[in-house]
Amino acid sequence: MKIDMDTAAELLGVLGNHTRLAIVRMLVRAGPQGMTVGDIQRELEVPGSTLSHHLGHLRGVGLVWQEREGTSLHCCVDYRMIDALVEFLTAECCTFEPTMTGTE
Repeated sequence: MKIDMDTAAELLGVLGNHTRLAIVRMLVRAGPQGMTVGDIQRELEVPGSTLSHHLGHLRGVGLVWQEREGTSLHCCVDYRMIDALVEFLTAECCTFEPTMTGTE
């Protein structure tokens, strides 16, 4: 999966919020099984409506997906999207060559 500049900017914009970044980091730590919305809420100590708002932003850009299991709603991070963002940010590592100006 490759992402472009616009997508990277959108992802980084969503991750630029402290609570949303905390949610993504928590879900990464949780691994592929993810966490329930209730567990995330207890861990972050945020109101349900606030958490729902932040999860909506994360789902909207594809960083998080949800799956219902009985009465629980599990949230999982999309590792492919995270990997694509990191790859985008590091793709040109160490390739910058300053333009020579003047009479060096």
